[in-house]
Amino acid sequence: MIGQLGDNLVLVTWFATPWRGDRFEEAWAPVAEAALDYGATAYAFYRDQEERARFTQLAFGFDTKLDWERYWYSDEVVAARERASGLFQVPIIPEWQRLIGFGSRALVPVAEWATGPAQGS
Repeated sequence: MIGQLGDNLVLVTWFATPWRGDRFEEAWAPVAEAALDYGATAYAFYRDQEERARFTQLAFGFDTKLDWERYWYSDEVVAARERASGLFQVPIIPEWQRLIGFGSRALVPVAEWATGPAQGS
């Protein structure tokens, strides 16, 4: 196991339909985070800064592909995809990956890093 992330990673590349990227971002961000409720040890949801219609969803640490599928095909996620229908292009093909290495120098939470230390710290 690579630290606490686990050995497995699922990558999903999304392309928002034209002029709907902001709506897709708002709709899908909580769904990407919900992977934690189904056994992921970490998740990330990125939006490309140059190709604003491109999004990347990462889910780390599912023990098996079946564990990922319990999330992906859950009533909650299926319903979210249905609600977001028309905001993204199909097909959506999750890619099951094996994590080989991961590193980080972040020593503070990202929110704190982005806004600076809390007052009084």
